[in-house]
Amino acid sequence: MLKKKTRYLQIAFNYDIRMVRRILPTIEHSDRILIEAGTPYIKREGMDGIRKVRRFWSGYIVADIKTVDGALGEVDMVANAGANAATVLGNSPPEALNLFISRCQANGMDAMIDMLGVKDPLKVLMQLSKPPAVVVLHRGRDEEGTRGKVIQYRHVNRVHSKFDVLISAAGGVDLKEARSAIFNGANIVVANLVAPGDPWIGIPTDSNVAELAHQFLTTIE
Repeated sequence: MLKKKTRYLQIAFNYDIRMVRRILPTIEHSDRILIEAGTPYIKREGMDGIRKVRRFWSGYIVADIKTVDGALGEVDMVANAGANAATVLGNSPPEALNLFISRCQANGMDAMIDMLGVKDPLKVLMQLSKPPAVVVLHRGRDEEGTRGKVIQYRHVNRVHSKFDVLISAAGGVDLKEARSAIFNGANIVVANLVAPGDPWIGIPTDSNVAELAHQFLTTIE
């Protein structure tokens, strides 16, 4: 469903349904904008949270469920709730990864492997029966404040040398990091919505989110 020559902005909602209701309707629809139901949001709101996102967004939705085990059931749940893609952790057993990818394909969804905490993403991919649609190079929220912790763009060319997949860059992404991600070969940049007072980097929820989304799209074009 995603095009390899297109550069996408993925906007992650990590709080609650109230924030989805307030902000999501203000974002102009674009085929280059992916809306993420983030892990904390799904833990708080459940499958109904994904359905609410679908109510306000007719485009592409990513369910960031970070599956570790029980791939078949978890993929089916988010597919039935309206997601177009879902995430699985690269540290999961190969059996779970293979089941996850196959089930996503059976449901007409894109499988995204999140390489959070994975030292060698290529090694993970080499053991799979088939590759995912997207590989996510991810610096975790809790790593953002650690000196020297960066998104590992050095893996982009290594992965592309063996697999025809899209690369997503996530973790502390602002406009500057988005430019760096695209320069280094990423296809998708993931920007978290960040509420005032929270320590993370992303799109401030008290800003003009729609205008900043447009700036991101222009920056990564």
